[in-house]
Amino acid sequence: MSRSRLFGALCGYAFLVNFSRVVMAPLVSVFIATFGVGEATAGLAASAAWIGSALPRIPTGYLLTKVSRLTVVLVAGIVLAVGAASAAVAGTVTLVVLGAGLAGVASGLYFVTGNTLVSELFPARVGRMIGIHGTANQVAAAVAAPVVTLAVGATVDWTPVLVALNLPVDQPWRLVFVALAIAGLATTVVTFVVSRGVDLPDAGAEDRDFVGAARNEWRTILFGVAVMGILGFAWQGVFNFYQLFMESRGVPAGVARNALTLVFVAGIPAFTVSGWLADRLPRTPYLLGLAATFVVLVFALTLAPGTAALLAVSVALGYTVHSIYPAIDTLLLGSFPDHNRASAYAVYSGAMMLAQAPARGSSARWRRRASPTSRRSAASRPPSASSSPRWSCSSARTACRTDPALVLQHPPRSSRVPESTRT
Repeated sequence: MSRSRLFGALCGYAFLVNFSRVVMAPLVSVFIATFGVGEATAGLAASAAWIGSALPRIPTGYLLTKVSRLTVVLVAGIVLAVGAASAAVAGTVTLVVLGAGLAGVASGLYFVTGNTLVSELFPARVGRMIGIHGTANQVAAAVAAPVVTLAVGATVDWTPVLVALNLPVDQPWRLVFVALAIAGLATTVVTFVVSRGVDLPDAGAEDRDFVGAARNEWRTILFGVAVMGILGFAWQGVFNFYQLFMESRGVPAGVARNALTLVFVAGIPAFTVSGWLADRLPRTPYLLGLAATFVVLVFALTLAPGTAALLAVSVALGYTVHSIYPAIDTLLLGSFPDHNRASAYAVYSGAMMLAQAPARGSSARWRRRASPTSRRSAASRPPSASSSPRWSCSSARTACRTDPALVLQHPPRSSRVPESTRT
């Protein structure tokens, strides 16, 4: 079979592992209702997915000096299926957090390995293929909330399916994880089957010195971490406070919330186009040009007059920030030599995630302290929903099944994590 078919399976992986991370945040309110826990406890599920994604990245580089790229990809699929299945049958929020953490680990394993493998499968078209691969990530981010709406809303009666699976009939959110587990297993099987007839590259055959690779490529690694650490930190701050900022500029709350969708949708073509450009333009100037454009657009966002101008700048900002990811991946993966590529990229990926971590934590703390919307929501919440640990989907079935807006429109802000941490 051709490498293109294997690449299609890898794009399926990219979609699933990113979906497993971003789907947790819109489900936090559902976890609160189901298990009768507070926002902080339920928000651990969203946090666990991203912590799990960050922790294995550097160790994955060492693992790739011992086993093949394909083996790690297949293991990532199995870990994803186990994590999703654990969340699907969870009887406590602790098991949901565990499942989310395992799904996050699968994404960390996959992104380090999958990006490296894609660059080695298509050495003459690294940017284009990395861009298409990244598009699958972005599509997952764009469809996560609508999928949750479909699951918990009243549009479809999921009772027969829940009964057949012996799951609580008033908790249709579990079907999201059932589908994720099945898709993870199916993609793993498909990847194994299509890989059997593929002439896999031997570019990483000599990549056996993890520490030596990090030492030899430290300048390139440091450049990547500096660029993505700074830009990622800034983007997470913009993302996390985006709705509050828009509302402070007089934009209606509903418009401000939905404007984030424009940012995400703008990122879908950005990956493919930016990857294509990265193959044709000088890579370092192109990346630095995107970085400068991002900074200019952030300042422009503070100066834009009126809702229309704010939305236009938001679309441009969404396109630009998502263009940066394939640009830097193409630069790094194309710069690292074969015998250092996986190890050096793993060190970069892990360090980049750690560099962005403070933005996530500080933004969450400030949102809890400063958000007038959160305070209004807390003040107006019915006593039974805020004070009773027994409140659940079973006792509030209407809220969980027939009004997904209650679940999706005002998720706890402390649980909202930028979906655009791609690698």
